[in-house]
Amino acid sequence: MSVGQTIRHKTQALKGRITERVGRTTRNRRLQREGRTDRVAGNLKQSGDKAKDAFRP
Repeated sequence: MSVGQTIRHKTQALKGRITERVGRTTRNRRLQREGRTDRVAGNLKQSGDKAKDAFRP
């Protein structure tokens, strides 16, 4: 995939990790949930891009 998409997905995963960590330290469950969702979504998008690249001729 394009470099822009790769960076965007890695940034989303990083943002999720940071948000989840802030939620843990402040004991805010909503932030923890949002961070986990962002992190997982970013990782899934990266995996999808890798699968697309693997099947590209």
